[in-house]
Amino acid sequence: MSVPTTPAEHALPPVVEALNVTKRFGSTAALQDVSLRVRAGESHALVGRNGAGKSTLVSILTGLRKPDAGEVRFGGVAAPPIADRDAWRERVACVYQHSTIIRDLSVAENLFVNRQPARRGIIDWHAMRRAARALLDHWKIDVREDARAGDLTVEARQLVEIARALSYGARFIILDEPTAQLDGDEIKRLFKRIRELQAEGVTFLFISHHLQEVYDICQAVTVLRDARHIVSAPVSAMPRDRLIEAMTGERGGLAVADAASREALAAGAPVALEVAQLSGHDYEDVSFAVKRGEVVGLTGATSSGRTSVAEAIAGLRAQQRGEIRVDGVALPPGDVPAALARGVGCVPKDRHHEGLVLTQSVAENASMTIARLMGKFGLVPPAKKNAFGRSAIEALGIVAQGPGHVVSGLSGGNQQKVVMARALATDPNVLVLIDPTAGVDVKSKEALLSVVDRVRDEGKAVLVVSGELDDLRTCDRVLVMFRGRVAAVFPAGWQDNDLIASVEGVSE
Repeated sequence: MSVPTTPAEHALPPVVEALNVTKRFGSTAALQDVSLRVRAGESHALVGRNGAGKSTLVSILTGLRKPDAGEVRFGGVAAPPIADRDAWRERVACVYQHSTIIRDLSVAENLFVNRQPARRGIIDWHAMRRAARALLDHWKIDVREDARAGDLTVEARQLVEIARALSYGARFIILDEPTAQLDGDEIKRLFKRIRELQAEGVTFLFISHHLQEVYDICQAVTVLRDARHIVSAPVSAMPRDRLIEAMTGERGGLAVADAASREALAAGAPVALEVAQLSGHDYEDVSFAVKRGEVVGLTGATSSGRTSVAEAIAGLRAQQRGEIRVDGVALPPGDVPAALARGVGCVPKDRHHEGLVLTQSVAENASMTIARLMGKFGLVPPAKKNAFGRSAIEALGIVAQGPGHVVSGLSGGNQQKVVMARALATDPNVLVLIDPTAGVDVKSKEALLSVVDRVRDEGKAVLVVSGELDDLRTCDRVLVMFRGRVAAVFPAGWQDNDLIASVEGVSE
């Protein structure tokens, strides 16, 4: 249920507004004459493809960058000088997708980092814990003030970050992909807290690639495309097809091949991947097989064990019991080189920590798994490496200046395409994709999922491990995990409600 705004609130100046903001980096326009107005007490969605300008606008709204032209106003008053960080903290805070919580400190220490109460020049620990408890109680955040922050759930850490922002006096909070690491129940609880905070006068700018969440939690939406403002409107006036058209400039929804329309797999196709009675720390007795030319989905809540099973297959973690066989040969547990050698390619869950070396180029990242094959002792001639990088850019539609482009300078969608290129470099017989479209825009999602069809047509086996329904539509069948076990199997053509009910454990 959305929190409506009143006529009185509409009469007030916006909580924040960016007026005709332009920002350039060299010859590139990151924002071109962009305006945004967020009214008191609403959740306002900011959406657009990767590279549309969202991150640059957030950096300007939080005072991390100064616009080349235009201005930012809070409550009708010009924003403070960039150097006055305290004044900015009193007006706005951003809870980023990658948490800024210091995991080894307590909740209380995180809430009051760099401003701890002191007595005679010494930190007053008792006063700090008392103030933290009062702050948490006031905003109804149910965590212990003395708990180690690293021991909290992702959901709880986000709420602590929101409490920290509110403690400075800010009543405008930017949420950057807040649900990226949450499962269904956690998302429901987070949205419940957002609505409660809205009712208490807190305003949110909500950034997400999950368009359904825009309709679940937001009252207004602004779309950026190619560094320009395209439209701002009430969410009720922007049906999904119109929203996607505004984001992409193209009519129609997400163009993803639905496995239900494919021809059935030929009888007698050989098994490429076999998982037999696999057990680990959060899954037990998981068994299934994937044939050559077949796409199988593995889904479930974040805590279902699906990611751990996929990581065991790719050699990223060792199972406790059971066996994984590729083309009939057992893989040693927790051995990535052995998995690669046997023909397993993987797009891991966390591209920043497991999928990429951010300081290296597109070519270096894409060829990382085959460096030993391209040159003696892994020393690859630059021309050969760059030629491979160019072929990856062309094959996957990576938007980059060239093979030497450092991947930290790419958008999220293009970074994920580089990860996909690395997974495909070994020409794997089994491709394991873990949350392959997480945090990418609509067009990048289409490009990444089109790879699944292409690889399937080449007679390879694909395992798609994801909670995204669009990812799973590419699958010939979907296995649902619940509390560590495979609980149901859905052939292609499943209904959304049936699959979601099974994931959440409420199916009949």
